[in-house]
Amino acid sequence: MVAENSSVTEFILAGLTDQPGLQLPLFFLFLGIYVFTVVGNLGLITLIGLNSSLHTPMYFFLFNLSFIDLCYSCVFTPKMLNDFVSENIISFVGCMTQLFFFCFFVNSECYVLVAMAYDRYVAICKPLLYTVTMSPQVCALLMFSSYMAGFAGAMAHTGSMLRLSFCHSNVIDHYLCEVLPLLQLSCTSTRFNGLVFSIVVGVVIVTSSVSIFISYALILRSILRIPSAEGRAKAFSTCGSHVLAVALFFGSGAFTYLTTSLPGSVGQSRYASVFYTNVVPMLNPLIYSLRNKDVKLALGKTLKRVLF
Repeated sequence: MVAENSSVTEFILAGLTDQPGLQLPLFFLFLGIYVFTVVGNLGLITLIGLNSSLHTPMYFFLFNLSFIDLCYSCVFTPKMLNDFVSENIISFVGCMTQLFFFCFFVNSECYVLVAMAYDRYVAICKPLLYTVTMSPQVCALLMFSSYMAGFAGAMAHTGSMLRLSFCHSNVIDHYLCEVLPLLQLSCTSTRFNGLVFSIVVGVVIVTSSVSIFISYALILRSILRIPSAEGRAKAFSTCGSHVLAVALFFGSGAFTYLTTSLPGSVGQSRYASVFYTNVVPMLNPLIYSLRNKDVKLALGKTLKRVLF
């Protein structure tokens, strides 16, 4: 699977820092984040699966969001942790595999967030049609489309990367195999790859952000028409968790790529990337559980069944 004319068979991931005094503290910090992410998302997946009261479209999408965050973290965090205790070498095949799954889960998460916004739009703006509109078939189709869009984007990034030759430095200035740091190592023209990157990222960001913005603009208009303050507060509360999750994911992602676009700042993007690659997957289970009465009620019932 090594690219044609490429003399590089393995890469070295530079990691977050090369300062020896920070390696051990960072190892335990990110190990804690990883454990919290795995336990939180796996717990939410299990909770939704075991409780029939949570077998609704909203929690179906939340189930998939937690699944994506769980897989997403497992793609690169073990390698990232390894970098803190030893030289982190990854094969060419391993690097391309990591790149594919990283792009797949990031792109898929964007579209899952769109599906969740559409679900909230139907629930608040068209409540009488909710059961019909958000049928199991529609929900399954939305999720299938999200994963297929993620797959298409990942194939475009990985396929264009495989056509490049790597024959100079093999040190990736990042803690994972990302598109832009890899392009810096190519000894052939990356113009086509830059075009693919711009198109895929542009399509994902524009379609998802515009769809979410339109959904919430219509939701806000509908909420403001509710006569009672209590009704408005209840409607806002059903959207609060999703709005916060969207803001964290897209905000941190935008900050990362805006930072990367500055001259000479590709190496600095690894620090900005930490928030949306490590912190956001850890926070999502907290956002959707601490602010959600249904989840807390289901958790209480599950714990009673298990303990008593």
